[in-house]
Amino acid sequence: MAQDPTQAIALLDRRFLLDHPADAAIELERHPAEALAPTLNAQSVQVLVPVWRRLLPEAGARLLAVLPEPTADALLAELLPADAVQLLAHLDPDERRRRLDRLDPAVRRDLEMLMAFPEGSAGRLMDSRVVAYRGSMTVAETLQALRERGAGSGRSLYLVDLDRRLVGRIFLQDLAVASPQQTLAALAQPIVASVEPTTPQEEVTGILNRGRFVDLPVVNFDGILLGVVSQESLIHAMQEEAAGDIQTMVGASRDERALSSSRFAVRKRMPWLQINLATAFLAASVVGLFESTIAQFTALAVLLPVVAGQSGNAGAQALAVTMRGLALHEITARDWLRVMRKEVTVGFLNGVAVALTCGVAVYLWSGSLGLVLVITSSMILAMMVAGFAGAVVPVMLVRLGQDPAQSSSIVLTTITDVAGFFAFLGIASALSALL
Repeated sequence: MAQDPTQAIALLDRRFLLDHPADAAIELERHPAEALAPTLNAQSVQVLVPVWRRLLPEAGARLLAVLPEPTADALLAELLPADAVQLLAHLDPDERRRRLDRLDPAVRRDLEMLMAFPEGSAGRLMDSRVVAYRGSMTVAETLQALRERGAGSGRSLYLVDLDRRLVGRIFLQDLAVASPQQTLAALAQPIVASVEPTTPQEEVTGILNRGRFVDLPVVNFDGILLGVVSQESLIHAMQEEAAGDIQTMVGASRDERALSSSRFAVRKRMPWLQINLATAFLAASVVGLFESTIAQFTALAVLLPVVAGQSGNAGAQALAVTMRGLALHEITARDWLRVMRKEVTVGFLNGVAVALTCGVAVYLWSGSLGLVLVITSSMILAMMVAGFAGAVVPVMLVRLGQDPAQSSSIVLTTITDVAGFFAFLGIASALSALL
């Protein structure tokens, strides 16, 4: 008896999917999901898994929508976690959440753990919805696909092989002027640089700046494309980080906003204000050591803030330049000696210039050459110490694994105040016979 043609076609489809999953994946990517629904719905999960492992993630997410819910759930559970995460990344957030909630708790926990990349890493910055292309596609087919999907804001297309490993890139301007029948493989350029999802944001910034790339692909340890970090997303993250650094340098929280509640602001600011108070008492104790000298020469009390203020400003300048160098990877912790020498030299030269101006003003005010000698010498010494502290403090905090933006300002203020007070009052005590 003749076999039903429909049943024969179904058996051929099953055989093709089982024996040639890579070829089947390429064919499925070329057709609308609705047209493939009857064929896919007739297959078991064991038949679909090898095909889905070779599908481009965007196509896999599109075809997942036409599968029966139990089949889709079983497929997500059977796929390797890394493959399932890539597929889920191309779903809308609400749909992704719905799919995850339907899974077994153990499977869901594994997938959520993989999707939670560390804060400040390439995985957090990347756009995982990037669409990959096959090298066998023609320019005409690719342009049609871009029109249907929307080109987005990307400037490059990324090519992957049958195992979804990243193999090349094509710039959109090259695609636009190419012959319609030319294949993407003929236009592809090699991948010069890529990063892993756990790569720190600072390293991503350095690679983008050195290579002047407009975007940077993110791949896993097998070379499979996970997403792309664009300059726009990186700049946005750096702006947020810079704003946070500004707040933490003065003892405010990165999380605080202009319209945050008063209770939240007090809770975040109070600990640093208490630390500041302790350091202020430390500086005041230095002044207390020279109480008798100040009582004898009251002019010292008038000029004391001048030295402390100038040294504080000099230290803040050195700190800002060093922090910028560390943030942009212009320097590393190993360059501390060179940076320190430079800032101490700058502190000495600026100290001499400021001391001359200050000496003239003090002489016109007091007519005392002894007082001029005290303030000029202490000014030079205090500004050299400030330059030293501004260069060394953030580098040492990095060496200790601390955030230099959060602690440098407080440590620097303490050092410059103590150094300024001690230099001025100590030299005044030593030269008291000239006052």
